[in-house]
Amino acid sequence: MNASTPKTATKTANKPGVKRAPAKSARRRSREAAVQGLYQWLLTGEDIGAITALGREQEGYAKLDVKHYDALLAGCVNEAADLDAILSRHVDRKTTELSPIEHAILMIGAYELKHCVDIPYRVAINEAVELAKSFGGTDGHKYVNGVLDRAAGDLRPVEVAAKR
Repeated sequence: MNASTPKTATKTANKPGVKRAPAKSARRRSREAAVQGLYQWLLTGEDIGAITALGREQEGYAKLDVKHYDALLAGCVNEAADLDAILSRHVDRKTTELSPIEHAILMIGAYELKHCVDIPYRVAINEAVELAKSFGGTDGHKYVNGVLDRAAGDLRPVEVAAKR
């Protein structure tokens, strides 16, 4: 081992049978950061500018798709009432009664379904499900999947009909 190779790199690198997790995409990292910002906004009602500024100071910010992060965070806050109206047709309780983390994830999923038509609806739903697996409760991902699958029928009826 040469001096520039970290010791920890040799412990798992190139070992047979050891699979490394694929690197997270910049968009996935953007969604994760947006969930954290929305969570903070839902709990505190803090100004979105302050939350965005704090997010920019976090380690790993350079690895985000900054444009997507900004669009998700600002878009979800600015359209919170519209997104909640969309979600309220598909949830089993008031959106204010959802756990803040699931609420944030559902808002991001609904925002992407509504505005990010370059992202296939199944991908938008799957990304939200993955966020719920990482940040949500034990079975929260199942709830997120069901709600967004139903919302996709409203927001992207042609795309959904073509895939079914």
